[in-house]
Amino acid sequence: MRQSIKFALIVVVSCGSARRSLPAPQASHEAHQATGPVPREILERAVVLRPGIGTLHEKVTTSSPEAQAFYDQGLAYVHSFVWIEAIRSFHQALRLDPNLAMAFLGLTDAYIGLHDPATARAAFRRAQELAPRVSKREQTWITIRDRELDYLEDNGDPDKYVAYRKSISDALKANPNDPWFWIQRGMADEGSPFTHGQAGSVDTIAFYRTALALAPDNFAAHHYYAHTLENLGKTKEALEEASIYLRLASAIPHAHHMHGHELMRAGRTEEAIAEFLKTKALEEDYYRTENIPPRYDWHHAHNLQLLAMSYQSLGQMKSAEAAFREAFVVPAYTDFLEFNRKAWPEFLLSRGRYEEALEASRQLTKSPWPLARLAGHTLAGQALLAMDHSNDAQEELTLAEQETEHLPVNLVATSPFPGTLRAEILLREKKTQEGEALLQDIVKMTLARPGPDAWSAARFELESIAQRARQSGDWNLAESTAREMIQHDPTYAGGYFALGLVAEHAGHSAQAREQFAAAEKFWSKADQDLPELRRIHDGLSAHR
Repeated sequence: MRQSIKFALIVVVSCGSARRSLPAPQASHEAHQATGPVPREILERAVVLRPGIGTLHEKVTTSSPEAQAFYDQGLAYVHSFVWIEAIRSFHQALRLDPNLAMAFLGLTDAYIGLHDPATARAAFRRAQELAPRVSKREQTWITIRDRELDYLEDNGDPDKYVAYRKSISDALKANPNDPWFWIQRGMADEGSPFTHGQAGSVDTIAFYRTALALAPDNFAAHHYYAHTLENLGKTKEALEEASIYLRLASAIPHAHHMHGHELMRAGRTEEAIAEFLKTKALEEDYYRTENIPPRYDWHHAHNLQLLAMSYQSLGQMKSAEAAFREAFVVPAYTDFLEFNRKAWPEFLLSRGRYEEALEASRQLTKSPWPLARLAGHTLAGQALLAMDHSNDAQEELTLAEQETEHLPVNLVATSPFPGTLRAEILLREKKTQEGEALLQDIVKMTLARPGPDAWSAARFELESIAQRARQSGDWNLAESTAREMIQHDPTYAGGYFALGLVAEHAGHSAQAREQFAAAEKFWSKADQDLPELRRIHDGLSAHR
């Protein structure tokens, strides 16, 4: 996800109220000066109609069949989060019909996805100016987008949110058999326009199922319904929906990535890796063919990180390292993408490479976003603590705590940062009860986060807590965390390895042998020189 802890970390951006001068209709498709991360030259390049991206159709007011076709292509790209190609397609439609109001609304939606609300508003104004020329249904969509932008621009004002949802409810009363309004109603329940179908919960199920009852082959509804199901932990059902989405949009990288999500949750990790690699190959072919740098595609680093975590779960640390490193060097253009760069120093910490972890964490502390700086200072402190630089670690904790003052209270309350560092310092100071209580709360918080990204990361976050507990001599916490790891993912060897170490420490040879054997089984495809495997072999020999 988009953009995948994902949804709890999205910061709504205010785009202000300053008006922008707009060109005459005949030039409007060339004149939206994007204020976001992707150069205007890329966004306005000509594009052709492409196969395999999924077929969506929404009848719009235009006399040009070609303009309709490019509008539909833009719609398909929007609902697979391919923002750049969606924008190019809508611009192409406007070249064929400069008065195509719905193409301007499509640009509005795509620029929101690109985290560029200012340009989204500029595109919306052109649609609004053309409203008298379009159908009543399209005028309804213009009203909905207006309310959505109002809500987005006012930093989540609850009154604006109510008005946004009411505009969709009114549309459904007038058009109860229109699947697109039902899809929009589902997305509106997520709370943020930036999440765009990825943060669904139990409340969105009925909306997407209704859309599918009205339009069974609408891949957008299958896509968003799959996200809802995975957020609810309904892996089997989510896998079925993701498979349909992939079948309907086989040339879309995110469709393969989404399928990989569900395979990963189902314990079919090698198949998930194949899908993430297919995603990577499709993306890299696209970058070469279209001459577009990967840094402008939010999906690229995100896919690399899930690929890396899949390798890590199998004990294939060399491959994991390569993917984590590749993702880390991709420049980020949102707070979420920057925050997720933490995966690389976290991996280095888990492998005991503390100086490298410190260096990578220092890069995050220089970020323009407080969320990434919070993670950077926390991880830097953990690296310093591991190197026995307790005073320096305490300084990093102070800096991390200062960063929390720049973030929403609810975000800080549900983040493991800087709590993990604070707890480790408490354990180091032999304040075991206080430190253990804090880490137990973090374990619960970690397990409660929805979504496939959070689920995958949780294995390694729990593993880190178990490791710190052992190092601090808190074997009760080490045992309870190891058991939580196994319950969270029964196919991950790390949980059995951690529990085997606890049993060994307690002198329970039979249990240690059993847990080490289970870990060895699940690491059967691991690197041959994986240190944990050597430790397992030593343990199995000792407990025969």
